[in-house]
Amino acid sequence: RALLSPVIGRSDSGSKRADQSESTKTMKTQEKEHDGQLDFEEFVHYLQDHEKDLKLVFKSLDRKIAGQVSADDIVNSLRDLGVHISLQQAERVLQSMDKNGTMTVDWNEWKKSPTLQPAENIPEIILYWKHSTIFDVGENMMVPDEFTSEEHMTGMWWRHLAAGGGAGAVSRTFTAPLDRLKVLMQVHGSHGNSMCIMSGLAQMVKEGGMRSLWRGNGVNVVKIAPESALKFMAYEQIKRLMGSNQETLGISERFVAGSLAGVIAQSTIYPMEVLKTRLALRKTGQYKGISDCAKQILKGEGMTAFYKGYVPNMLGIIPYAGIDLAVYETLKNTWLQRYGTENGHPGVFVLLACGTVSSTCGQLASYPLALVRTRMQAQAMVEGASQVSMTGLFKQIMKTEGPTGLYRGLTPNFLKVIPAVSISYVVYEHIKMTLGVQSR
Repeated sequence: RALLSPVIGRSDSGSKRADQSESTKTMKTQEKEHDGQLDFEEFVHYLQDHEKDLKLVFKSLDRKIAGQVSADDIVNSLRDLGVHISLQQAERVLQSMDKNGTMTVDWNEWKKSPTLQPAENIPEIILYWKHSTIFDVGENMMVPDEFTSEEHMTGMWWRHLAAGGGAGAVSRTFTAPLDRLKVLMQVHGSHGNSMCIMSGLAQMVKEGGMRSLWRGNGVNVVKIAPESALKFMAYEQIKRLMGSNQETLGISERFVAGSLAGVIAQSTIYPMEVLKTRLALRKTGQYKGISDCAKQILKGEGMTAFYKGYVPNMLGIIPYAGIDLAVYETLKNTWLQRYGTENGHPGVFVLLACGTVSSTCGQLASYPLALVRTRMQAQAMVEGASQVSMTGLFKQIMKTEGPTGLYRGLTPNFLKVIPAVSISYVVYEHIKMTLGVQSR
């Protein structure tokens, strides 16, 4: 862990809390008499057990059983955990512990290194770093997260999913007015109807009061749980079909598996997407609720109405997932190459920045398809509107509104990213603590 902390690590406050908690737990275990005090003999036992833990970590890195750890050992061990660093980075880590200039670290140098901190095993180091990237920004095209074999066996994966689902539900509820405004601007915004953020919000309040700002949010929250579960299960099955036994896939493999998992999950819950759009666009008194909306659509338009806009929605997953993953990995690895071994590690704010930029790039690439999807879903609600195909809508928008017409509603969509990510992160961490999932 000492070897990895300059490269990966976690936030200082989180690290201190975890170390204090671990130390307290270990000291209480060594305190045999349970009198609230630790005598000399008990303290010696604590030091012996701590040294055993350090020895186990050292042996796990010393793969050649040479009695010393080299830069190659560090690179290979991290690669198995899905973390890639250069040989030069590993050598800089070794220099902080190497006392005799051999560019290797033996057991004596390892245990005396001032950077050592207690930990049970190396994989724990990356758990927080890895799962802190699960942020919900109100989009349905996010690539599923990956979980370790230990998390699969202990059932921690479903706790992470539950925490992510709960965080998504809360963050989407808080940002629902902006989400509904985006849908209105996508459908009704044009040169003839220059709807802006303030006029759009005022129009919604005037038509249906403050409660109208949250129209369509109920079905949006309801679909989070099945969508997350389906995407995760499909992702795991696709990984097996691809013949990958690794816990962490490469960018190209994860792009393929994530995109296919997204297509499967979206295909299953897509009717709820249509309901969300119709409910967000409805006028006061048009529908009594979700079930009434579904009945009216089925009666008036048939079953096919629940899959309007399906093709552009599926096509949108491909550029979103590909660009999001590629940009995120590139930014994160660039940061690690420049600063990873000198002044820190990719903490929460760096990961947030990488995630926000990558998500923004993915949204910019897929947004025109999302807009066309929404307009296709809403066609039957616009009086006198003909049923236009996907390509027909593209041509129509380009002809009447120009290229900027493909990005109607993008501003409120971006405005909700920062509050959605912030709320999602706070709620995610609290739900994880409640469910017994520790942020390592």
